[in-house]
Amino acid sequence: MAKKAARKSSSKKSKASKAKNQTQSRIRRWVTRAVLGLVAFVVALVVLFSVVNPPVTHTIWSEWRRLGKVQRDWVPIEQISPVMARSVVAAEDANFCLHWGFDVDAIRDALEEGGTRGASTITQQVVKNVFLWQGRSWVRKALETSLTPVVEIFWSKQRILEVYLNMAETGEGVFGVEAAAQRNFNVTAAQLSPVQAARIAAILPSPRNRSVRDPSVRTRRRAASILDGAATIRADGRADCFED
Repeated sequence: MAKKAARKSSSKKSKASKAKNQTQSRIRRWVTRAVLGLVAFVVALVVLFSVVNPPVTHTIWSEWRRLGKVQRDWVPIEQISPVMARSVVAAEDANFCLHWGFDVDAIRDALEEGGTRGASTITQQVVKNVFLWQGRSWVRKALETSLTPVVEIFWSKQRILEVYLNMAETGEGVFGVEAAAQRNFNVTAAQLSPVQAARIAAILPSPRNRSVRDPSVRTRRRAASILDGAATIRADGRADCFED
């Protein structure tokens, strides 16, 4: 009787262990499928936005909720003054045409300065603006780092810059260079002069605290530097990847 009871007990434990293993196996399969499904969805979204304009971003939606309205007018890059595109690149990512999403030299310089300066490329900023959210966190940075090469694979440099020029915050409740041109200078993005383009680019690091219409001495100096930088990258070929 004792032996029979022991065999029954052992059989129950074996069945319980088998059921537990099966449950764990199912959970692993579900998690794997969910992760693969999420990755496939994100890649599909990246591919879609390579030809379809992103309808909204987290920042635009947040500002619309806060202010009740936002100003944004999407225009193709062909309807944006070339000097505006060069000014943004000169201001935010001078080596835009030379890297695949990450500027190693800029990252190294930022680390040497103790992380007091930014090193995000235009591609990284597009990833953050279109697919993620603002704010500093390791989770967001990890997602941004993972998505940046994917965008570089599926989007042309011209497309990346086009999306940036239309999605970047260019003032309180203002998004894109077309809206900034109309609000500040009463012209279209195609009509922007080099000085006007440089002033818009000069406020990009802090668009809610800097003024295009009434720039501070610091903003004027930055705009002058951007004006020179835009001419330089045109002359040395660093604008070739987004200019026809």
